[in-house]
Amino acid sequence: MSSIKHNSLSCDIAIMGGGIAGLWLLNRLVNSGYNAILFEQNALGSDQTVASQGMIHGGIKYTLSGALTGASEAIADMPAHWQACMEGNGNVNLKGATTLSDHFYMWSSNSALSKMTTFLASKATRGRITKVRKSERPAIFQHDEFKGSLYKLVDMVLDVPSVVKTLADNCHDRIFKIDWNRTQWHHVSDKQSNNDVALDFLYDGQDYRLNTDQFVLTAGQGNEAILQELGVESTKMQRRPLQQVMVKHHYPHRFYGHCLGAETTPRLTISSHPFDDTSQVWYLGGSLAEKGAELSSDEVIADAKKELKELMPWIDLSEAQWATLPVDRAEPRQLNFARPDKAFASTIKECPNVIVAWPTKLTLCPNLADEVIEILGGKKIIASSGTVPDLHFLSTPPLALTPWQTAFGD
Repeated sequence: MSSIKHNSLSCDIAIMGGGIAGLWLLNRLVNSGYNAILFEQNALGSDQTVASQGMIHGGIKYTLSGALTGASEAIADMPAHWQACMEGNGNVNLKGATTLSDHFYMWSSNSALSKMTTFLASKATRGRITKVRKSERPAIFQHDEFKGSLYKLVDMVLDVPSVVKTLADNCHDRIFKIDWNRTQWHHVSDKQSNNDVALDFLYDGQDYRLNTDQFVLTAGQGNEAILQELGVESTKMQRRPLQQVMVKHHYPHRFYGHCLGAETTPRLTISSHPFDDTSQVWYLGGSLAEKGAELSSDEVIADAKKELKELMPWIDLSEAQWATLPVDRAEPRQLNFARPDKAFASTIKECPNVIVAWPTKLTLCPNLADEVIEILGGKKIIASSGTVPDLHFLSTPPLALTPWQTAFGD
């Protein structure tokens, strides 16, 4: 890039990555008076966000070992927080986003659930889960062949694309599509910079340099490439691979739930998503998706058919269409590849005006924003309420397609 003369641009905060984590943070910052903007390379909500099943849970599924864990305690209040935002009463306005279900279920055979029955009924679960009477079961479990136990969790399932759209619409003039072939990081070398970085753009023969008090990296697995480009060694990322299964069918009943098995991870997780006027897609996760990460698509689909036949033998999916989605969950590197309990945000020591962040779970996106804002407060970065920098040479990123639109679309 030319270093002759740059058109100087500035803002308080620049977020890199337009998934729900970045969009939620943008909304929080703007609502707090910060002059914040967001850059997205591809499409808003692409990769990990649209791969989510949309379950906003309070951590009960992390109690499957029979005790409350750090993960369950960290997210216990998240459903209430999201619900307030959906009603327009939270610190981010999600009015207009769609709730697919105001609850989901856990079910299992009696043998697999018996060891947990006492725990699930205890005060430790804080009234977040109740056993469902046979007469109150959803239609899918009214069949005589179902002999197990069913519990209802008062959590919710969101239509993730509608959440992405709502968050983006709230700040539409602050979101830009970045082309890394025309953009590069610049390490500021003057004595006052403290090793800070800026962002250089070259468009239409013009050089532009964006200076900001803080960059925040919320690009999921894309954070890794940015960290490498910045020469960062102090913060590392880990990937937790999955291969989700999608089943497009005409079965009339929607369902959202976790099937409990012998392991601490749910044996199977099902979420239902509208596709067109006559069909829906069941999106399958849980241990099925984790164990299927290294298998071929055909092998994972065969395992999914076997699981559904064993767990719901009364359901006829013979005319269904099947597809899979490999996806990597990006997380901060942990000792022994452990699952992170909480959202992660930390200043990069090599570049003091860069924060790297991973929510680790969709549910924890509000927690991630809290973590970032606490860091900004500690750095005494003041909201300037300035004008959006003139980035007229950049376009607006589109909304990402859902995996099932991509797999089953015309």
